[in-house]
Amino acid sequence: MKVLVMIGLLSASLLAGCGSDKQAKVVPAETVQRYEKEVLLQGTVSAESLIKTGKVEARLPSGQLLAEMWLDNSARYQLSIPAGTVLPVILSYMAAETAKEREKMISVVVQTGISRFDINPLTTAIARQAKTLGGYTLRNMTQAAADSVHVPDANKTSTGFRGDPTTQYGGWH
Repeated sequence: MKVLVMIGLLSASLLAGCGSDKQAKVVPAETVQRYEKEVLLQGTVSAESLIKTGKVEARLPSGQLLAEMWLDNSARYQLSIPAGTVLPVILSYMAAETAKEREKMISVVVQTGISRFDINPLTTAIARQAKTLGGYTLRNMTQAAADSVHVPDANKTSTGFRGDPTTQYGGWH
């Protein structure tokens, strides 16, 4: 009888503990990044080859124009972004002033420590995927970039080594 009571109490305590250790997953808030001083963003525009004509703009997500320039027989652009600008900044390329939104190529700035941003079909695909993930945040841009690179699961070590990782560089270090 004592054994049955002990088993019953043990079972009840185990069941009572089920689910109590599940805590709400807290997603850390992303910090707001802003340019403390004026910065020069630069890069190249390309599709299948370098593009040497068209317009490059820098805008806030609200649509506010920060800077623009026309490519003049060069695929390189440089845009001066004012101090105090809060990221993200959307860099866009359009072949003509009347280009439709779907005809634009874009690249999105989400970190202040980087100043070179190429604009091409891959950066456009990453930005559009990030927007569908919830917006232009570092987390969404990173996820979209990871999703756009087609690397087999068997090849996801840091150096791209294929094979037994215990034999890489002579074994574990």
